[in-house]
Amino acid sequence: MEHFINLINITKTFGRATVLDNISLYIDQNEFVTLLGPSGCGKTTTLRIIGGFEFPTSGELRFKGEDMLNVPPHKRRVNTVFQKYALFPNMNVAENIAFGLRIKKIYTNRVITEKVKGMLKLVNLEGFEHRSVTSLSGGQQQRVAIARALVNEPEVLLLDEPLGALDLKLRLDMQIELKNMQQKLGITFVYVTHDQDEALSMSDTIAVMNSGHILQIGKPEDIYNEPKNAFVAKFIGESNLLDGIMRSDYHVEFAGVNFKCVDKGFSINEAVEVVVRPEDVEITENGVLRGHVRHVTFKGVHYEMLVDAHDFLWKVHSTVQSPVGTEVGLNVAPDLIHVMRKN
Repeated sequence: MEHFINLINITKTFGRATVLDNISLYIDQNEFVTLLGPSGCGKTTTLRIIGGFEFPTSGELRFKGEDMLNVPPHKRRVNTVFQKYALFPNMNVAENIAFGLRIKKIYTNRVITEKVKGMLKLVNLEGFEHRSVTSLSGGQQQRVAIARALVNEPEVLLLDEPLGALDLKLRLDMQIELKNMQQKLGITFVYVTHDQDEALSMSDTIAVMNSGHILQIGKPEDIYNEPKNAFVAKFIGESNLLDGIMRSDYHVEFAGVNFKCVDKGFSINEAVEVVVRPEDVEITENGVLRGHVRHVTFKGVHYEMLVDAHDFLWKVHSTVQSPVGTEVGLNVAPDLIHVMRKN
């Protein structure tokens, strides 16, 4: 099956530095895909290769089965929104949005006006046509940049950390708006971020990247609940990461206790890594682990507690506070324990 966008064995080097190391990724039509990872992992370079602003050292890039590597950016049905919106300060809002349409010289003024009007409605900026872009807030400028990209009706919109300059509340609001736009327009979004919350809240698919490699690709729920390695487990959400031993199918020993789990297919007594999310640790009087609360932080919707149990400092999220110094019991249900092979 030929996918909408196919990156096949892409390698990118700059001198002796390998930025992308033989990565492969497919993206389906109308999908919201996020490239997630720390600075320098290769996510922006991947985005720039899709957009035509970088060329890979080796590998293939295909759109709808056609080779795109020799197609210049302006001939690809792709537009890009950058973190720095690059709006024209000498133009008002409508002029900024219409800029790409006027360059094409194939639309009448009436058609351009109608298209700009439709974009302003889509990004909730009706009535802002004649405003100077320098008078707008950061969130409003971001909407103008998105409208300018979308008015050209791209099949793919590339977004390179577009919310990075916004404050927390505005960033959360824009996450919802971006997802709503993508679903309403039915086009493919490829989104770059280092923010795990953005990735989890907006994406259909997440590709977690590090050091030029794609470590895991999957739905947000699968990435969070079933990380493939320690890096993914630590990068996506908070985790208790422990060394363990797989004693048999459905039984893993860690923190000095033999726990039931739902994992199988490991060798008997194989050394493994175990992930337990803080919200999955239950504080109870009769817990199989005993420990003392060392620190408590109020997080608004829950308390974050550090519990010292069996030479490990457990991170626990609970709606009920246990004071510092309290002895508590800890339990973890079998289906909330995730076992991974060691790298």
